[in-house]
Amino acid sequence: MNYKSSYNLFYIVTAFAVTMFFSCKNNFKEVQQIGIKQNEPIGVAENMNLKYTDSGRLKANLISPKMLDFSNREFSYNEFPDGVTLYIYDERNKRSTIVADYAISYNNTDLIDLRGNVLITTETKDSIFAEQLFYDQKRDWVFSNKPVRYVSPTSIVTGNAFDSNQDFSSYGVSEVTGVQYFDDDDSF
Repeated sequence: MNYKSSYNLFYIVTAFAVTMFFSCKNNFKEVQQIGIKQNEPIGVAENMNLKYTDSGRLKANLISPKMLDFSNREFSYNEFPDGVTLYIYDERNKRSTIVADYAISYNNTDLIDLRGNVLITTETKDSIFAEQLFYDQKRDWVFSNKPVRYVSPTSIVTGNAFDSNQDFSSYGVSEVTGVQYFDDDDSF
């Protein structure tokens, strides 16, 4: 009897050990996330002034009342829920201004997604109005695939897409839906 019960005990211990062995998993990522709520930022900055330089030259300056840092994500980003003002500087240090109600800056791609009442004013006093616009910091390019309105002192052009270089000297409105020209005597 004693011999038979020791075999039963051996089988029970073996079954238990095998079960425990196969139930273990590598959960290092989960352990790292302890204390961080799932959809919460890892940092919050208020009244921020972020400057982007390249080779010692100021290329962009982003100002916002609040930034949420989600750099703990696999595709890291910074969110600006209370809006932004983005100044873009060209090679001659001429400044264009972009204002938006909301923005997201993607760290891996250097792309800034600007949304809600987006307004660009250029050094030459041209204005671009859109609901969404992207600024590619690597390519110094501004673009949108949403309806836009381009206003210059001599015309208003509306269309369904827009792209331009950073100083707005080379721009295009695609899928034009309307054009209005002004004489010097006209006012708008």
